[in-house]
Amino acid sequence: MGFVLLILGVALWWAAHLFKRVMPAQRAAMGKGAVALALVAAVMLMIFGYRMTDTVFVWSPPTFMVHINNLLVLIAIFMMSPAGKKGRLLNKVRHPMLGGFKLWAFAHLLVNGDLASIVLFGGLLAWAVVEVIVINKAEPEWTPGEPGTYGKDAMFFVASIVLLGVIGYIHGLVGPSPFPS
Repeated sequence: MGFVLLILGVALWWAAHLFKRVMPAQRAAMGKGAVALALVAAVMLMIFGYRMTDTVFVWSPPTFMVHINNLLVLIAIFMMSPAGKKGRLLNKVRHPMLGGFKLWAFAHLLVNGDLASIVLFGGLLAWAVVEVIVINKAEPEWTPGEPGTYGKDAMFFVASIVLLGVIGYIHGLVGPSPFPS
């Protein structure tokens, strides 16, 4: 039952996000509330499905991957921050948030060798790749905005370090700690 919920959650995540591009008139008629509700349902299905799924090991990641994961997640958090619009480093990156999301999913694939993690993080990584392709086809022309400052980049990077600590602490409360002891 856990795998079914997990797959339904990932599928609902895909559908809710791609709906805007595939059927824009129907999506606009629904309003943001229905899409937000679908995304909350998707996240809940993924959480419950993941937690209910029996562990089926596919591979055993080496322990040093935890450090690589944490570094990649830190970079992903920075990419998902406002640095893409207000800083200078990510100014020419068209999809910094989706890039950060892809990096986050990939990092989690590095440290989780079980089937449920492959379905969850692999499915979300695949969604982010498809999302970028769909957006780029729908809107091929893109020009970066005015670059921000390195000071803003530094501010968002420090905030990303703090946020990584908070997320890691909460992650350790509800599941395995992402920080080696």
